Amino acid sequence: MIAYLEFEHFVHGNDTESSPNDDVSSLQTSFHFAPNSIATKDFGGMKSSNPLAVIRPYSTADVARAVKAAATTANLTVAARGNGHSINGQAMAEKGLVLDMRATAEEHFQLLYLEGVPYVDVSGGALWEEVLKRCVSQFQLVPRSWTDYLGLTVGGTLSNAGVSGQTFRYGPQTANVTELEVVNGKGESLVCSENQNSELFFASLGGLGQFGIITRARIILQQAPDMVRWIRVIYSEFEDFTKDAEWLVTLPEGDGFDYVEGFVVVKNDDPCNGWPTIPMGSNQTFNPVRIPSSAGPVLYCLELALHYRKTSRSSDVDTKVDRLLGGLRFVEGVKFEDDVKYVDFLLRVKRVEEDAKAKGIWDAPHPWLNMFVSKSDIADFDREVFKKILNSGVGGPILVYPLLRSKWDDRHSVVVPDSNIFYIIALLRFIPPPPKGPPTDKLVAQNNAIIQLCYNKGFNFKLYLPHYLTQENWKRHFGDKWNRFVQRKHNFDPLAILAPGQKIFSRNQLQ
Repeated sequence: MIAYLEFEHFVHGNDTESSPNDDVSSLQTSFHFAPNSIATKDFGGMKSSNPLAVIRPYSTADVARAVKAAATTANLTVAARGNGHSINGQAMAEKGLVLDMRATAEEHFQLLYLEGVPYVDVSGGALWEEVLKRCVSQFQLVPRSWTDYLGLTVGGTLSNAGVSGQTFRYGPQTANVTELEVVNGKGESLVCSENQNSELFFASLGGLGQFGIITRARIILQQAPDMVRWIRVIYSEFEDFTKDAEWLVTLPEGDGFDYVEGFVVVKNDDPCNGWPTIPMGSNQTFNPVRIPSSAGPVLYCLELALHYRKTSRSSDVDTKVDRLLGGLRFVEGVKFEDDVKYVDFLLRVKRVEEDAKAKGIWDAPHPWLNMFVSKSDIADFDREVFKKILNSGVGGPILVYPLLRSKWDDRHSVVVPDSNIFYIIALLRFIPPPPKGPPTDKLVAQNNAIIQLCYNKGFNFKLYLPHYLTQENWKRHFGDKWNRFVQRKHNFDPLAILAPGQKIFSRNQLQ
C-alpha cells in the first residue's frame, strides 16, 4: 500500500548536526512513498539496509525534485532502485532516500525515425522485457543488444553495460543508445548525447549511477526476426572451445551466427551442474558415451543462434548452419538444436526464473561473481578456476564467452581489460540456503579466492558489476581512468549524493 506524506516546513536544511529524521521533515514538497521493506534487500540477498524513505517518482520531474530536496539537507543520499537485481547492495541507501524507478516505467515510449533509422525512447524504469514485447507487438522492431535476463530496468543495465550473446556484434547495451535524459546530483534534468552535454552522456553510460539517474534512453532498433535456430554443441577441450568461439565472433556480420555464448558444465549427471543442463527440451537427452575418455572434470558448451524470417526457406537456414558448424571442432554427435520464436528465445531465462521460484531458490542468497578476463589469461583461468576451484560446479550456470574490445567505447565509464578479445565469466549460483545448501559466507569466500588468484597470477581482468569496500580498490579497478571518474563526480554530483551503495564516495567527501 502506498502511503502519501506531505511535508510543509523546511527546517535544519543547512544544519550539519541535523539528524536524518530532520532531513525528511525538511523536504518541502509532496511525494508518494512506498513501504521501506521493498528496499531493505536486493536479489543478492547478502546485504541489508534501512533507508529513511522509499519514494515512488512518476516522472523525471519527480526524480529531480527528490534529488534537489536531498541536496538541501546535510545528510541525505539518494539511490535509484530498478527491479532490485543488484547483488551487493549497490542500489541501497542506508538512512537515505531510495527512488523506486519502476514507478516511472510508463513515462516514455515513443517510436521515431532519424535519417531513416528507427529508435525508441523508453523510460529508465521500464523493464527490457516490457520494451521487447511492446516493440515487437506495435512496430515489429527490436533493440539490437540484450541481457540474458530481461527482468532488469533500462536505466539499471545502462548504468553498468548490459551484456549478452549479441554483444560481440553490436557491443553492450551502452553502445546502442544515442540519447539520454539524466537527473544529475544537483537535481538538474539534462538531455545528453554525443553532441549535447556529451561528458554527462559518456559518464552516465557504465557510470554505476554515480553521475546521474537515467530517466529516458533513446535506443537503436532493427527489424524483429520471426524465428531462431537455437544450437548447443559440446567440447571436451577448452582450447578447441575458445578457438571456435573466437572465430565465430570475428566473422563479418551476415556471415556468422547472430548470438554466441558459452558455458561450463561438470562432467557428471548432476541435475544442477552437469550435462543434464545442456539439452534444451524434454525430448532431448545427453549421451555421455560420446565424451572422450581424455576429457577433464568439466565440459564446455557453445550456445549459438541464427535469426531468420518465417518466409525463409528451411533449406537455406540448414545450409548456413551446416556451413558454420562444419568448421567447428566440437565433440562429434553431441549437438542439440531447436527452432523457436524469437521472442521466446529472448525470454528463455524467464522460464529459469519461474522454475527457481517454484523450487524456492529465487529468493535465496545469490553470491554471484561476474568478471572480464583477457584472452591471454583465459587458458590459465580455465586451468586454475574451472578445472580446480569450480570442478564441482556452482549450483547454477557458469558462463564464459568472448567479447570484442572494438565494440566498447572508451569514453564510457565502464572499464574492461586492455585486450582485443576478452571473456566474460559469470558464476550464477542458485543454491538453497543452509541447511540444504552451503553457507553463503563460504561461497563469498570462494569468489574472493578467485579474485585474489587473478591478482596473484597477474591476470589482466576487471570485475563486471563491481563491488569494493575501499576507495583504494576502486582506484585499482579504474586504473588510469580513476582521475577522470573523480572529475566527473566533481562535475555532476559534487556533494556525492547519488548511489551511496556502491561505496565509492561518501556524502560531502568531495567538498
